[in-house]
Amino acid sequence: MSAHILLIDCEDDKGLIYLITDILYKLNVNVILNDEFVEVPSNHFFMRTEFEGDINEQELIDTLTAALPKGARIRLNPKKNKEVVVLATKEHHCLGDLLIRHKFNELNANILAVISNHKHLQSLVGSFVIPFHYITHEHVSREQHEEAVKKTLNIYQPDYLILAKYMRILTPEFTRAYPNRMINIHHSFLPAFIGANPYRQAFNRGVKLIGATAHFVNEDLDQGPIIHQEVTHVNHRYSVKDMSKAGKEIEKLTLAKAVQLVFRDRVFVYGNKTVNL
Repeated sequence: MSAHILLIDCEDDKGLIYLITDILYKLNVNVILNDEFVEVPSNHFFMRTEFEGDINEQELIDTLTAALPKGARIRLNPKKNKEVVVLATKEHHCLGDLLIRHKFNELNANILAVISNHKHLQSLVGSFVIPFHYITHEHVSREQHEEAVKKTLNIYQPDYLILAKYMRILTPEFTRAYPNRMINIHHSFLPAFIGANPYRQAFNRGVKLIGATAHFVNEDLDQGPIIHQEVTHVNHRYSVKDMSKAGKEIEKLTLAKAVQLVFRDRVFVYGNKTVNL
């Protein structure tokens, strides 16, 4: 039997869980796992269901659409690995961690290729026998560079892009081409210390916690829906360099957790935030 993940969010109402599971029961499928959440202030319902069974997908979606409150968002995904391309620049720590996890099937993803605007990471990627595409940003406009990146992405047609310390500010046109499909790691506990040099900002502020934030990319710099965050303790003895070193460890963990959540179809984007089931 084929395995599926059903994601539904809509206005809350009485009996929604029974309504949805009854439809699945009548289609003779076996529910393996179910989780739900209601955001009370907005009266919004979220439900994630894993099930097994051979179904007519359009029939299920049509039946649910007719039964659920108007405007319900319904996603029906096969339970399988996502196809992804990673974008990176010079820093190796996040990319290297993703490549190792990919090697041991921990990401629920197939890394199809790595694209970089520098050659620094080519040998690292090559050691994992994954295609590496060097696309320089020098002597061309931002738009021309992104057009070259798009041409390479079109070869692979990925489900998602991972920005593993990809140190480029993307144009709105590029961002709009991948809505809620680009996952970025930011070296700060957003919304604090947005932009460049967050560890210097944190050091100057005398913080006792530093963190990292993985978020979807939108047209506003570092403002996309937050997927996952992690923190670690620091103190007055930490230099900026010490904070940066500790931060890199947190960045790896945060990005890995975020992509696992997304690639297991556990993330709902609702407004400019997420619900993770």
